[in-house]
Amino acid sequence: MFAGLRMSGRVAAPVAAGVAAVAAGSYQNVAVCNEDHIPSLDLGWSHHGALASFDYKSIRRGFQVYRQVCASCHSIDKIQFRNLVGVTHDEAGAKKLAESYEVEDGPNDEGEMFERPGKLSDKFPGPYKNEEQARASNGGAYPPDLSLMVKARHGGIDYIFTLLTGYVEPPEGKVILPGLHYNPYFPGGAIAMAKQLVDGQVEYEDGTPGTESQMAKDVAAFLAWTAEPEHDDRKLSGIQWMVGIL
Repeated sequence: MFAGLRMSGRVAAPVAAGVAAVAAGSYQNVAVCNEDHIPSLDLGWSHHGALASFDYKSIRRGFQVYRQVCASCHSIDKIQFRNLVGVTHDEAGAKKLAESYEVEDGPNDEGEMFERPGKLSDKFPGPYKNEEQARASNGGAYPPDLSLMVKARHGGIDYIFTLLTGYVEPPEGKVILPGLHYNPYFPGGAIAMAKQLVDGQVEYEDGTPGTESQMAKDVAAFLAWTAEPEHDDRKLSGIQWMVGIL
């Protein structure tokens, strides 16, 4: 399915090491707590280097996690199907994916809105028609759009990973109101979103074991890409500019 796609992402060895450390709980000895929550740790993602690109194998897996786990509540409305070409799908695959969705369009000649199969130029459809429907479906909580979440939260991609893997039982004396869940990496510690990832929940198409930490790492990488899909092109342009002035 992915033959011929861009494969410029480096193997995420530093991230894998960070994932293993988190999974083992060794980070607990070095995390510094404040009065509100535990700050995210820098896990050393491979694309953070000045000349490094995204890990596209991880992004493709992360898209699979997003569709199977996150998309039922969260949108990525800054992403169009055509943005996926060469990243998670080839062009034919992206067209087929788009056509599997019904997209509202119109008005037609009679002034009526109608639904049609999606096209590459369409935005990725969200699960709800509006905020009111989203809140009604989630007990009043509003699941935010995830397109720019990596940029919107302090800690960025590290925050996404530690939040998804950070659910634990609340400490003695910590009162969690009904409908909320304890996560020490979330400001205040009480979050409306329940734990989403468990080992084996997603069966990866490339055969990678679907552990909780692997899924968290991959969907975090995918959301880092949605927040900055021009990341690699920007770095490449910078290198070309620097070479040109030498």
